[in-house]
Amino acid sequence: MATFLYKIGRFAFRRRHFIALLWVALLTFAGIAAASAPAAGSSSFSMPGTEAQKAFDLLDQRFPGMSAAGATARVVFKAPAGEKMTDASNKTIVEKTVKELSDGSEVASVADPYKGHAVSKDGSVAYASVKYKVSGVELKDASRDALNEAGQNARDAGLTVEMGGDALRTTPETGSTEVIGIAIAAVVLVITLGSLIAAGLPLLTAVIGVGIGVSTITALAKALDLGSTTTTLAMMLGLAVGIDYALFIVSRYRAELAEGREREEAVGRAVGTAGSAVVFAGLTVLIALIGLSVANVPMLTKMGATAAGTVAIAVLIALTMVPALLGYAGRKVKPAGEKSKLLGGGRKPKKTDRPNMGTRWATFVVRRPIPVLLLGVVGLGAAAVPAASLELGLGDDGSQPTSTTQRRAYDLLSDGFGPGFNGPLMIVVDVKNSDDPKGAVAQVTHEIKGVKDVAKVAPAKYNKSGDTATINVVPDSKPSSVKTEDLVHSIRDASAGIKADTGATLLVTGTTAMNIDFSQKLNDALLPYLALVVGLAFLLLIVVFRSVLVPLKAALGFLLSVLAALGAVVAVFQWGWLSGLLGVEQTGPVMSMMPIFMVGVVFGLAMDYEVFLVTRMREAYIHGEKPSQAVVTGFKHGARVVTAAAVIMMAVFSGFMGSSESMVKMIGFSLAIAVFFDAFIVRMTIVPAVLALLGKRAWWLPKWLDRVLPNMDVEGEGLKKLDEGAPKGADPDEDRELVRT
Repeated sequence: MATFLYKIGRFAFRRRHFIALLWVALLTFAGIAAASAPAAGSSSFSMPGTEAQKAFDLLDQRFPGMSAAGATARVVFKAPAGEKMTDASNKTIVEKTVKELSDGSEVASVADPYKGHAVSKDGSVAYASVKYKVSGVELKDASRDALNEAGQNARDAGLTVEMGGDALRTTPETGSTEVIGIAIAAVVLVITLGSLIAAGLPLLTAVIGVGIGVSTITALAKALDLGSTTTTLAMMLGLAVGIDYALFIVSRYRAELAEGREREEAVGRAVGTAGSAVVFAGLTVLIALIGLSVANVPMLTKMGATAAGTVAIAVLIALTMVPALLGYAGRKVKPAGEKSKLLGGGRKPKKTDRPNMGTRWATFVVRRPIPVLLLGVVGLGAAAVPAASLELGLGDDGSQPTSTTQRRAYDLLSDGFGPGFNGPLMIVVDVKNSDDPKGAVAQVTHEIKGVKDVAKVAPAKYNKSGDTATINVVPDSKPSSVKTEDLVHSIRDASAGIKADTGATLLVTGTTAMNIDFSQKLNDALLPYLALVVGLAFLLLIVVFRSVLVPLKAALGFLLSVLAALGAVVAVFQWGWLSGLLGVEQTGPVMSMMPIFMVGVVFGLAMDYEVFLVTRMREAYIHGEKPSQAVVTGFKHGARVVTAAAVIMMAVFSGFMGSSESMVKMIGFSLAIAVFFDAFIVRMTIVPAVLALLGKRAWWLPKWLDRVLPNMDVEGEGLKKLDEGAPKGADPDEDRELVRT
């Protein structure tokens, strides 16, 4: 592996014009394809195999004009103090608004509040339901503008009007903090690499990689049904790993220059050693992201696959374009320890025997491994405590900030019609095989009315052929409550008996039921996914480190990191700790997809630091150092760069917390805090302590397994043969240019 990558690095350095032109051409092609591609809306939400999805599919077949997957909006009216919505003047305003709402090519239907019994008992609140033919994000701006205009006209007439529903959802905005995150990354790069030119290389290559990845996703969005969150995740991970992977190549290149090697040889050595770590670190991320398909949720599968594609591009760019740009930079990229004139350098640094911070820290840990290990484990354990109170759910209008019209509409409906009104259940009754269809539906209605926590059951509505009916059920509790979840299970439990008695098949669906099924599906997939991802990565790390205990330690450390990060997410987004400081306007249940998503992404990122840091230790051990000294040597050469890489990732992820989308905000925070826990507590503290306690046993591998495993030579042992007779001094590439002239 090391020798192969060494040749790639030298080839890219020598053929820099070809490599640069190739990547610029790919970026241009992807950009043109994205610009000319048809606009894509939101990724359709489906969950194959769940009861809620089966019901939606049945509705599409039996109610072809119903637009079951279409967007909905609720326009909520509240009468002025002392008046009622049934007053003649207020009724006139509402009827006029309903007429305005009915106009538009994308409107499927509008329910009049007075004909549909949509006025509260006290007469203070009424609502009109608008059904569209397309999904919320596919909705044209003209339709959304017409909805807002109709509501404003009613406000101008004297009513309080608020609106909710997925018809109001738009593409999330990321905000200015994303730019701040990249700016922090740039500052860290300058401090770490000591040169503006050297610092600019990782940023430039990361932007090119993300540009290619995101443009490709945009070009394929319509064809593959990709949503906006898919692009956001790809951008988030692409920037983070793209900068980090390039940083490790450039940092190793400067270290090779400091050893006295000429530039082409230094590039080859950097790609052969640090590049090997980049390849295997990237593979762990790819395994974690592609493995999300285990959940069998199309949206999650697409998010993982597209993000994996962007990470793969980042790996290829680090191995090829970074060496090419180093060739262009020439002597402007200084050897390690030498700064540019702009940063106050230019003179050779004075030699000093004082060890750097990484060496001093590693020495401290190696001398006191047990106290350090206990402190790290107890600290992460304390951070993980809130995870025991984890509540999962999917956000609705009730989780929106109180400043939004969606949240105000949600509260008005709850006050006027009860807390369960915002999360109605739809019961789909298939009576195609029933001898008495209407009698079967009547029995279903009677059975449902007797179920605990049912507030209201609406009359059944039949399709044209009369073989399918829908019944709307309003729970007595709010949509995200445990009681509502129990109600869904109770109705489903009763379906078997109803089918035996009447031949009717009963299915429960609706947004609330879909959320419950989604959470259950992800919970069921978590352990298989964890076993698959950790198992494959464990085998991969055995090949990398040629050890059994080091990969085991890496996996256990990851579990500590992800549990602590999940605890932090619960504390902030569910309990509200530091919510004001972090811009979290509304607390509530943690998104259902967060546990499995965090397991996947955080595992991939955690293995990045494990590979980058421990391969340096393995390299020192293979070259003859004692185990404890190898730990110190690994920190001497790798701690500064790993620290910079972690800070960069935290800055990039934190930048996405400025998004207006709660899911993106939660993802940004969870990844940033997970990187902090894993890089600084697990990899920089617990790992050296454990390795110091294990000693030589850390690198133990059964002889039979040693013979079976392929030798990937991640440490660059094969490159030692190149040291004999390796030329030093003038750059041969520069010599060839002189000969041509």
